Amino acid sequence: MSLSPAAERSEGSPLPPPFAAVVLYTLRACLPAKRWFGVLLPCVGALMFGWLALATGTGSRASNFADAAQFGLFLLIFPFTCQIIGDAVLGADVRAGTFQLTWLSPVRFSTIALGRWFGGWVVALVTLVPALALAPVIAGVPEAAGPMAIAGVFGSAAYIALFMMIGVVTRRSALWSLAVVLLGEWLLGTQLAGVAQLSPRWEAQQVFAGIWDYGHLIERDNIPLGWSAAVRLVVITVICLVVATWSLTRMKPIGGDD
Repeated sequence: MSLSPAAERSEGSPLPPPFAAVVLYTLRACLPAKRWFGVLLPCVGALMFGWLALATGTGSRASNFADAAQFGLFLLIFPFTCQIIGDAVLGADVRAGTFQLTWLSPVRFSTIALGRWFGGWVVALVTLVPALALAPVIAGVPEAAGPMAIAGVFGSAAYIALFMMIGVVTRRSALWSLAVVLLGEWLLGTQLAGVAQLSPRWEAQQVFAGIWDYGHLIERDNIPLGWSAAVRLVVITVICLVVATWSLTRMKPIGGDD
């Protein structure tokens, strides 16, 4: 990536601000077709969970969708879709050795981190969040669409920041991201409320549970609920972005590690 005036532009055309340039580069170069396929496929899966809740449930529609949301959307679709996006915007670039072009560009590290994160979040907002909101509509629980969308907005912001931070602080970011989801959130987070309070998955589920009328069906004790959980997700997002920015300042512009 080059943000210098040497970029191919018509004579006299102004350069975009550094933040906008980073975001545009993220959307254009960091998300090739195979990444978009990897993002859209689980979004289709989210719609399928909504259909399964409608077609195979034996209880009320609310309880059926609560099960689908807890064990399908928040447990599977949400973390792995955000992992694909979060790894694409930074970790994959670092592993490939192409991130050094951005690292050497005359742009503040905070702008690079924020721009990459925002570009990934935009992708989540136009793919994952609508899919999450449509799932309850398909399941026959349209009143849950709004709370699910809100949980998706805040949760995806935190998740992408987390996976982006992992991409810059570790050499094998894809494996570490899987470990965070499988061991941190699924195993330890399920057993320990203290770990779950730091988990975007559990906090996003609590946002949904606190806003939805039937959220008590999946509500978990000893974790912030509703808008308090949303605030926790904002804090997680900020901390991850700060750590990612700090780690960028300590990187060395070298090639890929594979």
